[in-house]
Order: sequence, then C-alpha cells, then structure tokens
Amino acid sequence: MAVGVFDSGLGGLTVLDALQRRLPDTPFVYFGDNAHTPYGTRDAEDIFHLTCAGVTRLWDEGCDLVLLACNTASAAALRRMQESWVPAEKRVLGVFVPLIEALTERQWGDNSPPREVAVKHVALFATPATVQSRAFQRELAFRAIGVDVEAQPCGGLVDAIEQGDMILAEALVHSHVEALHRRMPRPQAAMLGCTHYPLMEDAFRAALGPDVAVYSQPDLVAASLDDYLTRRPQMRGPGTESDYLTTGDPIAVGQKATLFLRRKLPFRAA
Repeated sequence: MAVGVFDSGLGGLTVLDALQRRLPDTPFVYFGDNAHTPYGTRDAEDIFHLTCAGVTRLWDEGCDLVLLACNTASAAALRRMQESWVPAEKRVLGVFVPLIEALTERQWGDNSPPREVAVKHVALFATPATVQSRAFQRELAFRAIGVDVEAQPCGGLVDAIEQGDMILAEALVHSHVEALHRRMPRPQAAMLGCTHYPLMEDAFRAALGPDVAVYSQPDLVAASLDDYLTRRPQMRGPGTESDYLTTGDPIAVGQKATLFLRRKLPFRAA
C-alpha cells in the first residue's frame, strides 16, 4: 500500500515533487486524469464523479489514504465525498486547508473559534470552478474573521501550462493580476489556489510586486501530510514502490511530466 495522489492532469506533480522530497521513504501512486483535464471549467457534478472514479482507482492500487492534489476537486467534490461517499477505513484529504493554516498562522487541528489575523486583504487566483465553489472563503471563515478575499478566476491558464506554452501562460498571469488589481488594488497576500500555478510563481510574484506575500501549496501540503502520517502511521502502509498512472497517453504525459519536473516518470495507462 502507498499514499495516493490524485490530480486532474499534471498540476499535482508540483505537490508530488514536494512530497517525495519531504518523505523520500514513502511510496506514492500518482493518478493524473489527463483524458478529462482541465476540471476547472466543468460543473460540480461532473467534477465529483470524475474525482470519485480516480480515487476508486487509487484504492484499487492499495492506497487507503488519497490526497486530492487538485484544488478544483478539493473545492467542488471533497466535502461531499467525505460526508457521503468515503468508507470509514479510507481517508481522502484536500489541499486547501494547509494553505489557509499558513495564512492564518494556525496549527493543524486548531479548532478554536475564528479570530482576527494580521492579513486583511487577500487575493485568490484559482480555476473558474474553484472560484465558483467559494470553498476557500468557507474554509477561511472557520479560522479567521475580518478578511476580505477577492477571487480571480484564471481562465485559460491551466490549458496553457498543460500545453507547455509558457509564453502564453505568463501573459495570462499578468492579465489576471491586472484584472484582480482593478477590484483590489493593494492585496497584502495572494494565494495560488491551483497546483499548476507554482510553475508560474515567478510570474505571479513579478506581476504582484514585492509587497505582496505569495502563498504556494506544494511545500505547505508536504509538511501537512508529513505531520498527518506521523500521527497516523498506519495510513502509510507497507508499500515500497512508487507508481504513475494516467487516463491519457502515457508516453505524451511522461514527456510533459519530464518538462515539468526535470526528471523522468514512467507513466502507465490507468
């Protein structure tokens, strides 16, 4: 048994890379639903069923613990999955909470009432489906009060990254930041609410300027999972080998993954 990592495509590889660096002795099974990417423009019902199918495939691989390394799936499907679908002996986690905990400086499992925090004006950059779900604002409200969140749907950005067109991706980042600035001229912090976006973190930082704190997910999620597995070592399982699955063309996906991570990943058909 290994820890499963699910994503709609390639973006979750940024989280997988951080996980493998943080937990080098833990085997991971990565599942990329590349045949159906991107999720960010799909409706919630479609996202739910696609995510359930991917998680089921990871359970079939022996992964009792699955991390949704996809903000769209975490936003649109995770709560429903946890409340009505995930069996008692399995666990499915998302990637929003570590980001919000970092912003609000709260420790994992801190269930005290929401309180005032230093940051009052936050920009959220995410897919249209994540923005529409308002999951980020909902989770933030459990932990902080008095925070103004301005969400910017970044249409087209995931597609450009998946296609490897970084010139277009950089242009889209600047366009979306400009659109955000028209509604929130001086954000104090910016949350990159999609696991594809760390690949464009430098572009976001340049467009936002040096006075904006930029929060990116991979290292935060890796630290959170490390803590989770320390407290629940039974979820780590006895597996020894990592594996990489895709609903797309394994050769094409592997080539793109190599461009993303600068190392080869041997994808196979899911």
